[in-house]
Amino acid sequence: MKLFTVVVISVSFLFSSNFAFSQAKKKADKETIEWRYEIEAVGTGIQGTYQVKVWSYSKKPQVAIEQAKKNAVHGIVFKGIPGTGRVSSQKALVQDSNLDQEKENYFNEFFKDGGKYQKFVTLVNNGAISPEDRIKMGKEYKIGIVVSISSAALRKSLEDAGIIKGLGSGF
Repeated sequence: MKLFTVVVISVSFLFSSNFAFSQAKKKADKETIEWRYEIEAVGTGIQGTYQVKVWSYSKKPQVAIEQAKKNAVHGIVFKGIPGTGRVSSQKALVQDSNLDQEKENYFNEFFKDGGKYQKFVTLVNNGAISPEDRIKMGKEYKIGIVVSISSAALRKSLEDAGIIKGLGSGF
């Protein structure tokens, strides 16, 4: 009987923790749709890659870490990266400000959980957050995560999908 009680309690705990994470993920996805983030250049990696710090907002720091990857790719595609003293700026891959709505189905699929965006982004330092990059702001956190983006591979993927024109395609 004790074993049965332990099993029931364990299963209940697993279900409730999965449910809580699922709810947090839905909230994070809603926040992602609003694309609330800041992006800044940190450095350049090997040719065709950039290291950026993405500041994401969420009530749960762990959710902000996961969303930072989506935000970083979104920044490269639609916002570009402002330059700093040692790193030059990078223009957005997409120059048409309406393209995200025109190709909404493509980008919804691209940015969904487990979507294609993951192929182009990796967390630097395994996603470790330095204390100065975890800022409590009212009821939520502003979390700074450094990620590496393979912008050359991302550009090629968008060209192959017909989302953007190739660099050699002319005007």
